[in-house]
Order: sequence, then C-alpha cells, then structure tokens
Amino acid sequence: MIPTRFFSIILTLSLSLFSSLLKAESNTEIRVNLAGYPVEMPKKALILSKSELVDVGLFLRNKDGDLIKRYEGKLLKESWEPFPFYYEIDFSDWKLEGEYFLEIPNSSIRSSVFSIGAYPAWQEDVVSFIRTQRCGFNPFIEEYCHQDDGLSFFGLLSDSTKIDARGGWHDAGDQLKYLITSSNTTARLLMTFQMKPEGFTDQVNDQGLEERNGLPDILDEAKWGLEWILKLHPSPNELFHQVADDRDHRGFKLPHEDNADYGWGPNNFRPVYFATGKPQGLSKYKSEATGIGNLAGRSAATLALGYQVFICFEEYHSFAERCLKAAAELYLMGKKQEGYQQGNSFSAPYRYEENTWADDMEWAAAELFKINKEKEYLEDARRYASMIKEWSWMERDSASHYEMYPFLNMGHYALWQVGKEEDKNRMVEYFEHNLEQIQKRADRNPYGVGHLFIWCSNNLAAAVSTQAMLYEEMTGSKKYRPLLINHMNWLLGLNPWNTSMITGLPENADFPLDVHMPFWRLLNVSIKGSLVDGPIWSTIHENMLGIELSEPDEYAHLQPKHIKYMDDWMDYSTNEPTLDGSAELLMILTYLNND
Repeated sequence: MIPTRFFSIILTLSLSLFSSLLKAESNTEIRVNLAGYPVEMPKKALILSKSELVDVGLFLRNKDGDLIKRYEGKLLKESWEPFPFYYEIDFSDWKLEGEYFLEIPNSSIRSSVFSIGAYPAWQEDVVSFIRTQRCGFNPFIEEYCHQDDGLSFFGLLSDSTKIDARGGWHDAGDQLKYLITSSNTTARLLMTFQMKPEGFTDQVNDQGLEERNGLPDILDEAKWGLEWILKLHPSPNELFHQVADDRDHRGFKLPHEDNADYGWGPNNFRPVYFATGKPQGLSKYKSEATGIGNLAGRSAATLALGYQVFICFEEYHSFAERCLKAAAELYLMGKKQEGYQQGNSFSAPYRYEENTWADDMEWAAAELFKINKEKEYLEDARRYASMIKEWSWMERDSASHYEMYPFLNMGHYALWQVGKEEDKNRMVEYFEHNLEQIQKRADRNPYGVGHLFIWCSNNLAAAVSTQAMLYEEMTGSKKYRPLLINHMNWLLGLNPWNTSMITGLPENADFPLDVHMPFWRLLNVSIKGSLVDGPIWSTIHENMLGIELSEPDEYAHLQPKHIKYMDDWMDYSTNEPTLDGSAELLMILTYLNND
C-alpha cells in the first residue's frame, strides 16, 4: 500500500493524458519555454509553420488577455521537418514579472501561458525524486529492499564472499546501483547546497520520512549517498563500484519485490563488483578498463565535498572526518591506478562506457587542497588538468554512451576556485573552448542548441547550461547566457514536441507522463522532478533493442526526421527518468530560482 500522504502526487489519466490525446496536427504553432524566463535572461519564442508567413509577428499579452506589445519575427535560415519555416521572436526587453502568453495576430493560435521571473524552487522536487530512488530502505513505499546486497566478485576476498553494500540509489527505471553515477549525483547535491545553503527546506528525516530533523533535505540525501560510498570503500585499498547487472531487467517490479535471480534465487544475493582496473564481466560481454582513476577520483572529490559541508554542523563532525579520511585514501588509490573502469553488463551490450579519468583526479586533488592546503594536491590538480585540457564530448560530433562522463569538467571549476591567476585563466580558456564548440553547432539549428542527440541527450543539454553558468561565475561575462537559456528552453518545452522533459514540471504544461518507471507502470504514480533521457538521433533509435511502442505516438505529427522522442513507457531510450540526469539539473535550477 502507498501511504496516504503520497496520493497528493498521484496523477490520474484524466487531465494530462486527455490533453495528450487531443493533440492535433497544425500548420502553424508557437514554441516557448513552458516554465518561463528569468527577468534578466534572454527571452525568445519560435513560430513553426508549414507555409511561408507574410506578416510575421506575435502579440505579447498578459494572462488576462490585455495586449502588452507586438514583437516582429525573423525568418531563420535553418529549419527542421516537418515545419519548413521557422521564425524567431526576441522579447528580451520585456522585464516586468508576471504571467503572459504569445498570440499570432488575427488568429486563434497562441502559446501556453508562461511566467517572467525567477523559477520556482524546483530543485526541491528533484531532491524528492532522488529520494524515491533509495535502496535499502525506500521511503516512498516505506519498504526495506535488497537487504542481501551483496556478494563480492573480482575483489581481494574470495568470489561470493558476503559484504555489506546496502544503501545507495537505484540507477534509473531499474534497480542496479553504480558508483559511476551515484558519486556524481552525491557531488551535485553537495555543490548545490554550497551555492545557496540558506535556500533549502527541512521536511524529512534521515530515513526520508516526513519528520524534520534539523538538516536540509538536500543534505539528508547527500549523506545517504556519502554513506554508500563509504560502504564501497571498506578498507584503504578496497573499492567496489557496482551492485547487480542487467540480469535485473525482468520487467517492472517494486524494489522489495525484486524477481531478479543471480543464481541464489529471486530477491536474494546480488553481485558486487570490485574495482580492479581491468576488464570485467561474468558473461560474454566485458567492460573496458585501464585503471580506477575515474571512480576513485570522483569518489574522493565527493567525499572531500562531504567533509567541507558536514564539518559546518557540530553534530556531524565525526562523519565529516570519516569522509575526509576516505577521500585521501581513495585519492591515493587513484594515483596508483590511473585510468578508467567502466560499468559491467551481463546479457546485453549496453553499459556505462566512461573512458576519461584525469578530470576526476583533478577534481579530487583540488577539493582536497581546499581543505588542507597541501601543495602536492595543487600540483597534482594542475598536472591532471594539463592532461585532460578541453577534452569533452563537447568537442565531438558523436560519443558512446557515457563515454566522457561526467558531462562537464568539475575538476576545472574546482581548480579555478583554488588556483593562482594563471590557473584561473587556463581553466576559463578550457571552458570557453568547449562552449565555442557548442555554439558552432547551436548556430546551425533553429532552437539554438548544440548538444549531441545520443542516449541521455537531456543530460548533455543540462550540462551545457551548467557550464555556461559556471563560466559566467568564473569570468563575470554574460557571453554565453543565450546558450545557457537556449538549452534550458529546450528542456522546458521550446522543442519540436512542445513538452517539458522533466516529469510533473511545470505543473500546468505538457510533461513526460508515460515514463519507463516501475512506480508509474505498477502504481500509476507520476513523481515530479526527474529528467528523462531525451531525444536521440533516429539512426540510434531505430537500432535500439526491444523498443515497440505501447500505443500510437502522440507526437507523430511533430517528429523531426533526424531525431525522435516518445512519451511511451516502452521506449527506455528516450523516456526513462535517470538518477544522475536529474542531479545534473540541480545547480542550474537553483541558479535560475535565485536569479
């Protein structure tokens, strides 16, 4: 049974699905950011048309329909099917807070209502979504799950030795657990709190149940992640990196009713993979590996951030010291085994294919230098920064799944925070080089976005916005504000499908509903605050295994030829909420809430 208090977020099919069914083909449509526009940010809308328009303009009206101003449209050179004509309307000069809509003169065609002003505190909804992904004890359904995690493989102990890997978060619509993504998720929670420590609420306790405990909920969640990382590092020379594998994929199931069988019966022991720095796999599919620097470095950086945050709370001093000790140990492990370790698969070729690591070691060294000012850490951070430089997916026209993860280099930002003037200038140059590559691609399409449409493309869009935000902090320059807001526009409805890519948000708009998620499929519960994977190139989508839509595509009349997005639970490639993708939103949403 779901506790009564959660019925407030249960969404029936009556409104959202009914509106989806009413979507009809139109020759002319308007696209806006369904959430709205911060006062000082660029504001643009698009008119999409199947025929050339003669008198191109839009009326800006307040929510009561009063005419505010007419804005003229500019025909863009680039267009995407099925609309050959795109017109851009720039209304950045209007800065009066309120609710508005745009309307084509002498027609009934109007946009959704949107706001001008700071975003609501949606970062709290993201934190709440992350909380529903907890493993060990899940507060959403108030059930204990996976209490037998797990049995060690590839480690210093004999295979099948029992260890304690309980806790952490389920990764996405499945119930695997990865250090690769959980370390980054935890770090983003901590960094977001550091951005605005006074701006987060306390509604739940450490178990995630409704009871205030004096700690902001974002830190309860960060601590949950930190505690799991500490469990995966039981001694100075040990690090585990993954619990379970794709044998988990046996249809939708609630966490405490897991039917996956790894050889010890359903809902029983699961394998826990040790980070060896060598290729791994318990079946025919093997991961690639050259070391453990990515896992050890990113975990060390995250634990160092944990120290920085929790040392400020007197009752958590001992916990903070545990984090710092483990951070230093993991950093040394990473130095001894520089390189990367990927995720493991068993029965399918899909895995996390991370193949960078110097950025993670740079990040760890800079965070540790913040704490103890040991010169060796700063020198190491510089050395690792000079190895990775501007290398990123942003420099590429395509990339494998999670190939260059995380999707922006937080090591450069951390080194900028602690380095000398020469270091700061170099880190700015690296970030600017990345953003220029994004800008070149963005200039070639009507939406002004330059991220890649590979699996989890929405993560990349959020990463672009976050990197542009950090660049502005590092330089004071607003040069990339249009790039920042264009990628947020994309995630929030200014896209071919006129839908947000965040479940439940904005509340009065179209958003992903029929998601690849057990809580939706089994309980008919839609949870706010999760970023779905997002659109991918058609050439990728056509070759994904096991995708066959459950119902006709409500966006069929809007689909571009070269990219596809489906709000359908059977499409795990574009419509599955992800743990780390949602965490990718935290910093930028906090910034836009505070703007």
